[in-house]
Amino acid sequence: MVRFGSIDFQEVASDTLVLGTNKGGWIYSSQRPAYEVRLPAFFIMNELLTRADVAAALQAQTQSAEADLPMDDLTANDVEELCQAMMESSEFKTFCNEHEGSWELRLPSESEWYLAQREGAFALRVGTNERLADGPASNNRGAMMDGRPRPNEFIGPASSQSAVMAIHPRNATVFAKGTVPSQRPLPGVYARLVLSPIRTSSAKRVPSTTDTWANIRSELLWTTILGIVPSFAIPIARGMGAYAIDGWFNLFFGGLCAGFITGAIWRPKRPTLRYEDVHSLEDASDSVSQ
Repeated sequence: MVRFGSIDFQEVASDTLVLGTNKGGWIYSSQRPAYEVRLPAFFIMNELLTRADVAAALQAQTQSAEADLPMDDLTANDVEELCQAMMESSEFKTFCNEHEGSWELRLPSESEWYLAQREGAFALRVGTNERLADGPASNNRGAMMDGRPRPNEFIGPASSQSAVMAIHPRNATVFAKGTVPSQRPLPGVYARLVLSPIRTSSAKRVPSTTDTWANIRSELLWTTILGIVPSFAIPIARGMGAYAIDGWFNLFFGGLCAGFITGAIWRPKRPTLRYEDVHSLEDASDSVSQ
């Protein structure tokens, strides 16, 4: 454990985890592709930032009655300024001298948050939202595979958003990633910091392209098997073979609808993208079936 003033950081050992899902249904498309992340060891706060923590880090005084409660009036920019101030402290310099490599203080990335939560480095509070360092994303294409934060690459309204981890109001074991404004504080949106090694090597990212033709072939196959074939087979099995000829268009259209409905819930599992499967950030030939 490492302490900066009143803030305790719990060590999380280097490990590998898989984020996302390989379920094939359309309703899971925002969580695909499942990909492997390799993270170095890092340190994370075992509690959310409080007003007292911020005051101590900035060497200021606070008389608030809520000084020891999690602080929800910090924007992402406020947290960044706080981290910059803390990285200029003698405590941070001493830490860097005692640990190999270059380090930084910031909000956690999604993969760092997941790994720390899995390892029990902190306890979740029901009904809270924890800011992440990542930019918003509609799916896992383009995600970082070494644990560093995902940059915000959107243009327009989404460019002012950042990722957040939302914990269920009644069940702390249920949580999901969402987005919040990065430049505006919101009630119930809190922060915890990580001490993380700075990645200097070229980033590995989940390929941004998809194997479109493989997806089309799979969809044609399963729509035919689960929708069109049963749509014709049922009236024939019931002795209505004439209708299978005369009403072929209705049966075909009904089969398509049935196939599309099954596609929302089930399709064969997609492969998990492994770290070694990706060559480099610049390799545009990489693609992954979504």
